[in-house]
Amino acid sequence: SRSTTVTVEEPLSPPPRDHLVWSFFTSLYGNFCCLGFLAFFFSVKSRDRKVLGDYSGALSYGSTAKCLNITALVINIVIVLIVVIVVA
Repeated sequence: SRSTTVTVEEPLSPPPRDHLVWSFFTSLYGNFCCLGFLAFFFSVKSRDRKVLGDYSGALSYGSTAKCLNITALVINIVIVLIVVIVVA
């Protein structure tokens, strides 16, 4: 009798994002209270964790970098709005 073996693999989830490019530009152009440098630091840590295969650590560092980037972006938008209102 013949037997057939079927191998079922779990679909690979995409690796967590490290937001390195976003953090780089935030540190260059929107570095309010060093939030850009902190975001860049956490992005590099996320990429290191991803390379080592620690996806939960990479996800944690990546989400921290994302929150810092969003905070810096919102603060910069508010500052630009305040400057535009004061000048106008």
